[in-house]
Amino acid sequence: MKPLLINGQWIETSHAVPNINPSDTNDVIDSYAEAGMAEAELAIAAAQNAFDDWAHSPVQQRHDVLKFIGDELMQRKDEIGRLLAREEGKILPEAIGEAERAARIFDFFAGEALRLGGQVLPSTRPGVGVELTREPVGPVGIITPWNFPIAIPAWKVAPALCYGNSVILKPAELVPGCAWVMAEIISRSGLPDGVFNLLTGPGRVAGAAMLDAPAIRALSFTGSVGTGKVVAEACLRHNRKMQLEMGGKNPLVILNDADLETATDAALNGAFFSTGQRCTASSRLIVEEGIHNRFVEMLTEKTRALRVGPALDPQTQMGPVVDQTQLDQDVGFIESARKDGANLRAGGNLKRCDTPGFFLEPTLFTDTASDMRINREEVFGPVATTIRASDYDHALALANDTEFGLTAGICTISLKHATHFKRHAQAGMVMVNLPTAGVDYHVPFGGTKASSYGPREQGSYAAEFFTTVKTAYIQS
Repeated sequence: MKPLLINGQWIETSHAVPNINPSDTNDVIDSYAEAGMAEAELAIAAAQNAFDDWAHSPVQQRHDVLKFIGDELMQRKDEIGRLLAREEGKILPEAIGEAERAARIFDFFAGEALRLGGQVLPSTRPGVGVELTREPVGPVGIITPWNFPIAIPAWKVAPALCYGNSVILKPAELVPGCAWVMAEIISRSGLPDGVFNLLTGPGRVAGAAMLDAPAIRALSFTGSVGTGKVVAEACLRHNRKMQLEMGGKNPLVILNDADLETATDAALNGAFFSTGQRCTASSRLIVEEGIHNRFVEMLTEKTRALRVGPALDPQTQMGPVVDQTQLDQDVGFIESARKDGANLRAGGNLKRCDTPGFFLEPTLFTDTASDMRINREEVFGPVATTIRASDYDHALALANDTEFGLTAGICTISLKHATHFKRHAQAGMVMVNLPTAGVDYHVPFGGTKASSYGPREQGSYAAEFFTTVKTAYIQS
């Protein structure tokens, strides 16, 4: 059993949760301690007690801790990537890339720790000065999803520590392995006891305890819209800062003047890489009438050619769905689209491999309408649709016809349309001639409408959530 980390101590519990490989369900990677109410309360108390000293810690100490973590993550990226591929199902190159991204995130915030700044302003009153400084908000609760087992914990934990907060991390119970490795590295980084705490297991106890604890002054959550609403209600009760990253139903618009190779590659990557299990995935392909049939033929051919199999097989281009529950959800959406009259052009079936796992063919539907369920709700799997658009204005209207607004893309050689789309697409991130999925670690991440709430994640903008501004007046 891999234990919890609370107040600098490794703690075992009476129950453990197995970590099962979705590429081979006979492969149990390990078991991880299940945190109960008592352990959650200990972790919250530890974070509360450790906060003040860490909030006033020297910036060099913060830099050194974060640099240590980032350096070891980078040194072990191949090992961690292999673990990630086993527990989540990403193909090995993607998994190693995610481990490297986590390392670079810690390295970035090691630098940010030395760049903490403020402002000195004149007052309107003679002889009075004004200083603006940023201070940590307090103990921070972090709840992360299963689709990025180390990148998302990294991009929340690193800025929280950089800006002087203490942390309780609750990773998704499906993928505790990478978060546990990160916690083990953190435990040797020189970080004082209690500043970082790890609670593994189901969220119904530990997560609920975090939501109900007045001591937690900020909570960062990535997950479903439904759970996000529960998190928001709890945060409002405690007058707590919240940062919510939730669903997406992201459009990729392809105009008549688009380069077909660029457009189909962007659609293929955005829709099916990482098995489509990304909140930034291109699930709605909105194609202008003049190019529609050629685009569909090319994309259908490329989709059918994708090799599905175990994540560690070097020939595999798309790994398994993460578990049976998610697979059942994906299959349910496929059946719904069929019943609604969508035209199945590729995939749609389970795939048999040499090992027992949750394998699904990449699936493409055409001739769909914007009001179909398949185009309204987030599938979170390797399923994409095409919707015909009569012209650019129609395509833009279709792109914005969703309650979500995380990312949007357009493929075109028209500067006029690209510029207009960047301004008028109702999304927090816009891609031009690129997949909707795939973002850098040093710039803001987040969306609009039902996709996101609260300050942006990543880069220097992370300070907006993990700090609070203090204004001080000084009489000379």
